[in-house]
Order: sequence, then structure tokens, then C-alpha cells
Amino acid sequence: MEVKVQGSGGSKAAQNNIAGFLRQPTRHLFFTGKGGVGKTSLSAATALTLADAGKQVLLVSTDAASNLDEMLGVALHNTPTPVPGAPGLWVLNIDPDNAAEAYRQRVLTQMGASASASAAELANVREQLSGACTTEIASFDEFASLLADNSPAANQAAGRQHFDHIVFDTAPTGHTLRLLSLPQAWSGFLAGNDRGASCLGPHSGLKMQEARFQAALKALSDPTLTTVVLVTRPDKGAIAEAARTSADLRELGLSNQRLAINGVFHASTRSDAVACAIEDLGQQALADMPPVLQALPQDRVPLRAFDTVGLPALRALLAPATAVPTPPESAQAGTALTLNHAQGLAALADELAAAGHGLIMVMGKGGVGKTTIAAALALGLGQRGKSVHLSTTDPAAHLAATLDGAVSGLQLSRIDPKVETQRYIDKIMAAKSPGLDAQEQALLLEDLHSPCTEEVAVFHAFSRIVSEARSAFVVLDTAPTGHSMLLMDATGAYHRQMMHEFEGRGSARVVTPLMRLQDGAYTKIILVTLPEVTPVSQAAALQEDLRRASVEPYAWVLNKSVLAAGTQDPLLAARLAGERKQIERMNTGLATRLFTLPWLTVPPIGLLELGKLVSAPGVAAAAQIDGKLGTAAQSAG
Repeated sequence: MEVKVQGSGGSKAAQNNIAGFLRQPTRHLFFTGKGGVGKTSLSAATALTLADAGKQVLLVSTDAASNLDEMLGVALHNTPTPVPGAPGLWVLNIDPDNAAEAYRQRVLTQMGASASASAAELANVREQLSGACTTEIASFDEFASLLADNSPAANQAAGRQHFDHIVFDTAPTGHTLRLLSLPQAWSGFLAGNDRGASCLGPHSGLKMQEARFQAALKALSDPTLTTVVLVTRPDKGAIAEAARTSADLRELGLSNQRLAINGVFHASTRSDAVACAIEDLGQQALADMPPVLQALPQDRVPLRAFDTVGLPALRALLAPATAVPTPPESAQAGTALTLNHAQGLAALADELAAAGHGLIMVMGKGGVGKTTIAAALALGLGQRGKSVHLSTTDPAAHLAATLDGAVSGLQLSRIDPKVETQRYIDKIMAAKSPGLDAQEQALLLEDLHSPCTEEVAVFHAFSRIVSEARSAFVVLDTAPTGHSMLLMDATGAYHRQMMHEFEGRGSARVVTPLMRLQDGAYTKIILVTLPEVTPVSQAAALQEDLRRASVEPYAWVLNKSVLAAGTQDPLLAARLAGERKQIERMNTGLATRLFTLPWLTVPPIGLLELGKLVSAPGVAAAAQIDGKLGTAAQSAG
């Protein structure tokens, strides 16, 4: 049914220009895409538009690093919370820790109801349920419950509030594909396994949820119930990822897709080189769009002069474009002086190289340019005569495309979840099979094919790479913040387990991956951000999370600074006042070291352009590069 927008204020604006995905919205709307393309802004604006139209709407974040609280001005909880100033709009955050604890309690309560369960067995199960794979399945369980039968009658019978629409603001693509594949993966696992799933405690704990998994799978693949909005920007990398995601989602049965292109920019005049470069790069990326995306229904959202924080800004995002505000004449002056004295990536590469070896972890929100920064720093260390292993933990890895070539002395790898899972299964089977009969071996192998094994295998691969930095440089391009924090949680859980096992062994010395991350001489954490409210806030939140684990970030990198590039375009200039505020914010307490990379008229893709970012004085970037050395890149798999 088409949305009829009523009322005044923001709802009138929405009525004038409703995006295509809002004309006849399905009950479930998923917004997914590469990090930084604007999924949160568009999903929040969509939910607000539907609520302004008189619908009861639940906005759900599946991202562990969500910033919906800042955007909407309301604290997020794992239960629906009304949004002040937006009647009919509720927001919910699927918090992994809360979900995991609720899942543990359900399994233990069911076991406790059985007279045969001893206290020792209950304690053993609680220990089994403390790992990262439990966090994943518990988060999925919360997600699946929202897709199950939520008709008005069913909700009334269960005493739940009914929502006309559920809008999902998802984590960046790699993690979201993992989440959306779980209904199929767990349903298949449960169908062929009636015995045990040791990493998740008793198999009965999963069997309780089997009907819910099946209902979630059915809802996701029903085009009358679910629409997936692939969000991108007019950017070659983001568009390529949207195309891959479209194909992957079709394989999972999610065929009702739309394309939303966010941040489309048109220069006000052709006399501004920076503005023209931004427009031309965007238009070329759109012209080269793969056929799989060209065939989709498409919406284009223009770049706005404002940050999408607060209800007025969110209502304006999908409204007709308004006049660009004229920035104050002093908007650029103070910050330009600051940026003239800012250090670039070459200075950071000099500092890192001085250590001789170590682990360099590049972290941050999706879409801030972590892969670019990691690749550039690895090349910079290579220019300075160091041997470097450059790797990524991101499920949607882009290192190879960013480098677009190979360098002698640079080892390139990826922690591939599928490869690492098979490696882990082979290792466990080789270690335990000799003492088992054929039936026990079959049971062990069946158990190891549960979807949660992947999380354990990825952690083991991460641990191997961390240990390599004892004698060389390892640069790690991490997954977006939420997924990286889950990996950090696994690292912490392993540390606690090892400390418990070695407790009381006076002469025994164990060094866990967490201890290496806490050692500032061994590990340098580089936080990457953009000069906007949300990325800076998320980098600050990530810094606090790391500090709670006694891990201190080494430096911040401000990427894509338009202020540093210089522009007179009215729309871009209107955004500079906001950029200045964020730079002042970082300089006054957030970043102990701040390095700046300006917005570049030539994209930093390929060895030559990346090398320019980190060239030491007197060193030509190209001198260290030979694009023909294709065999120099090695795979960790």
C-alpha cells in the first residue's frame, strides 16, 4: 500500500519527494552496503518518513557500532524505545552482549528444568556458552525473532507491540551477508544433526529456535514481505561492492532489491578544481555501473550541506534540495592554519619504521578509508627498507583492488573465513581422530560443521598473524568497528581462559594475543576517521572500548579532508564549518597524535598513487614499485 504522508513540517517535505522504496514499502526494509555509504542516515530517514505518515515503525540496528543514538537523540536499548519528537517511531539495538546473556539464560533454564542436569553440568555448559560463537548465534536469534510471525493477531496473543514496518540499519556488507546467511546455515545444520553442538552447549538449546530460524528464512525470501535497499555512493569501490552484494543476496533467495545512490554531487561552477574532480569521478563511476545494478530500480539522493544528525536533518535528507547556506567568511580561516601544520602519512610511516618491527592495526568505522591507509603505510614501510606482511580481517576484503599490483618484499594476505574454517576443521580432526571410533569421528566432524566454527577459526588465524610481528612488520586492515570488537571480545575470552588454565603454575609463562595488543611497544593501533560528526564519534567510542581492554591507540588519521584540499564550491564550503568543528574536537582531547590526508583529486588506488602518500623526503615512490612483480604477493590461505 502506498504511503500517504499527512501532517505538517517534515511530513510535508517527505510527501513532496518520497523515494521509490517508500512508495509501496514492504514490511521489512533492509539497508545494506559498504561502510560509510550512508546506510544509517537513509534507514533512519526512511523510518522517520513512515512514522510521519502515521505508521508504527521499528528501526533496528544490527551493527554493534551503531550511532543511531547520536543521530536520533535517544539512548539505544535491546528493547524497543520510543523516539522523542517522532510519534510512531521506535528504535532497537541488537546488543551482542545482552543477547548472549539472554541466550545463555534460556538454555540453562531449560537444562535446569531437567532433574538429570547436575550443578557441574550446568557450570560446564555456561563455560561452553562464553565464546564468540555464542554471541553470534544469540545476536542472530534476536534478529530472527523480528522476522518471525509478527501479524497483529500473533503479537496481540504474545502481548507484544505490533509494528507496521521494521527497518533494519545493518552492519557493513561482509558482516551483514554473514548475518543474512545464518537462517539457511543453521536450518541446514539442525536438519542434519540431532545430537550435539558443543560450542553452543546442548543441541536442545538450538532446537528450541529451529522454528524461528525457518520462519526468518521464509520471511527474508518473500518479496511481498522483504525489500533489500543496496546503498552506495557514486564511488567505484562502493558500487563494485553493491554489485557483489546483489549477486550474493540473490543466491540467498533475497531477490527483491533496489539501489539507492547516496551523496550525488554536482559542482556549482566548473572553475573549482576540487569540486569538478569530485563530480567527475562520481559521474564516471555511475556511468561504469555494472549491468546487475543498472537493472535495479534506482533512487538518487543528493549530497547535502549538513550532517544528518537530529530529526530536522533526517527529515530534510529525503526532501527536495533546499538552498545551500552561505558559510561565514571566517569558516575556513582558523582551521586552514591548523591544517597547514598538520602532519601527513609520510611522517607517520617514519615514526612506525623507527620501531624496527611490530603489529600495526588500522581500525575504524566502515567507509572511512582503513584499507587505503593500511595499504599506504605498508608501502611506506617498504620504502624505508622494511619487510611487511599486509593482511585483512575484513570479510569484504579490498586490499588487492586497492594495491592493484605487487611489491617486492611485501606479502599480501587475507584471513579468508572459508579457508580458515577448513584449516581449523582439518587440524582438530587430525588431533582428535586417532582416539575416536568411526561413529565418534562422524559426530565430531558434524559438530565442526556448525556455522559458529567460522568465528573460532578466524580468531586462530588472527592470533597467528599477531605473533608474526615479533620479528617483522605486520599491517592489519581490520573489519569495520562492530565486527572488529567481536574479534577483540574473542581475544579477551581466550586470554581469560589461558590465565585460568595456567593459574598456579609458577614457572609457566604464557603470552596471549591480548597481551601483545596491550603492549604499546609491540602494537600500534591507528584509528581512521572522516571529518564528520558520526565517524569521529564512533572513533572516540572505539577508543574508549579499547582503553577498557587496556589497549591504547597510538594515533588518529583524518582522511578525506576537503578543508585541506581547498575549495570554494558553495555546497562544499557549507560543509567546511562542520569539518572545522570535528578537527577542533580531535585536537582538544581525542587524538594524542593526529595525521591528515586531504581529499585527493586522483583516487589513491594503485601502487604509484598510494606510494605518493607516504614517500619519505628525497625518495621517489615509484622507485620502490614494480607493478610487474605479480608473483610477489602471497596468500595466507
